[in-house]
Amino acid sequence: MTAAASAADPLAGMTLPEKVGQLFVGYVYGDSATTASASNTAKYGVATGAEVVARYHLGGVIYFTWSGNLANPAQIAGLSNGLQAAARADTGIPLQISTDQEGGIVNRIGAPLAVSPGNMAIGATQDPRGALRAAKVSGTELLQLGINVVDAPVVDVNTNPRNAADGPRAFGDRTAPVSLFGAAAVAGYRLAGIGAQAKHFPGLGDTTVNTDNGVAVTNETRDQILTTHIPPFQAAIAAGVPSIMAAHIVASALDPTGAPASLSRPIVTDLLRHRLHYDGVVITDALDAAALAAIPGDQIVLRAIDAGVDQLLMPADPPAAIQAVLDAVASGRLSEARIDQSVRRILRMKQDLGLFKWHPAPAAPAVGTPADAATMSTIAAKSITKLRGTGLPVTPGAHVLVTGWGVSTTQNLADALNARGVVAGRLWTGSPSPALIAQAVAAAQAADATVVTTNNAWSDPTQVALVQALLATGKPVVVVAVGGPYDIAYFPTAPAYLAAYDYQPVSVIAVADVLTGRAPTPGRLPVTIRNPEGTTVLYPYGSGS
Repeated sequence: MTAAASAADPLAGMTLPEKVGQLFVGYVYGDSATTASASNTAKYGVATGAEVVARYHLGGVIYFTWSGNLANPAQIAGLSNGLQAAARADTGIPLQISTDQEGGIVNRIGAPLAVSPGNMAIGATQDPRGALRAAKVSGTELLQLGINVVDAPVVDVNTNPRNAADGPRAFGDRTAPVSLFGAAAVAGYRLAGIGAQAKHFPGLGDTTVNTDNGVAVTNETRDQILTTHIPPFQAAIAAGVPSIMAAHIVASALDPTGAPASLSRPIVTDLLRHRLHYDGVVITDALDAAALAAIPGDQIVLRAIDAGVDQLLMPADPPAAIQAVLDAVASGRLSEARIDQSVRRILRMKQDLGLFKWHPAPAAPAVGTPADAATMSTIAAKSITKLRGTGLPVTPGAHVLVTGWGVSTTQNLADALNARGVVAGRLWTGSPSPALIAQAVAAAQAADATVVTTNNAWSDPTQVALVQALLATGKPVVVVAVGGPYDIAYFPTAPAYLAAYDYQPVSVIAVADVLTGRAPTPGRLPVTIRNPEGTTVLYPYGSGS
């Protein structure tokens, strides 16, 4: 069987199992389409990725490092070509291949790609053109690997400083700038020829919980949601975004039943489809998320389809989920016409992205070019935000301790400082024990100055304890936030504080340039920072020097 792209009705030659398969975006294990994996056998009952795609007629596959998909560019390109060949031999319909390449703290593929700073770093540049340029570079590189859809951009408005879902993944905490930057990113991906995916509708910016880990709730009113969180999605739609991800957040003001947005007809159909007039592809967030753990798997997929969703991302038991949809059509619980509605949207998106005219990914992908690397470095350099600067820059030849959060972050920063004439030693602490804090204090006392990195220390008392102990030494200390910039509220006596917003190498190098006086700090806060109780503004939106 084949559904020809040139047919008047591409659905006419499709069987029901082939149509249902198009609704599912799953994952496969292995570094090539023909690599046998016990994990594939356990999950799908067949050994290779190619066999998974063919048996279940999958519409899409999403890549992860943990599933063995992302070793290096040539390998990724080969995997993509193999999976595409399997899909085309099966149904003739191209495979959607995606990954979460947001830049910043959510980034699946590193060097040699030219990896982007995160959204909040880009927001700190105050220049939406950077969002367009970064997206164009990133999208172009992904296409070289055979990846045709990027699970980005995040267009949530991060109104809650304690947000564990977004934070520095968001462009900022104000609706208008987030709308501008989000639309610019969509335009950049479009220029690259890759499909973008605006997420997470109707917005995760007000929650504190990541839906991967638990139930996320927003208690904002309907008016608050519509005026604060919905406009960036409207801007993305106006920019031509081909798909939108529905979150698992519970927004009772939009759906009094308390259904997660991804399973809510009032949110997906009434709001997104009817009120916002969106007829592109709607995909769920990962269906194996903890936020949905209390709902039976078969009910999850059926309720998502009832809500108006088109694509079902990563169900916990893919074969059972697919069978649940087939059984629902057989019993009359779902109509085949409803399945056709979503399949038409999916095929239209694939057609619009040019996927039916397949050009295999090159054996030697062109990624990480000097021009692309320079684009990302320029953006990073414009993002670094100085909120306090006593003791900066660090004296050439000084002995500096680099400590704090992140194994590779502290190593990369120490290496960059050494390359710039500073004698830098390194002690990674992560979330430190009292003994490790004592070790860091001893090393700081022996150094001329200490640079300590933090990542969302507001949620980690051990990071706060480390910084406070280092400050108590009386030696010069520079705090560098490589997550959200909100940590400064917990270090009121820190003499120097830089916000880098993420820990990608380009951002770490930009920090080293600032620390050694080689670069200014043009970044400005794209959020407002309040005291820990939230009652007093410490640094207003736009702060920086």
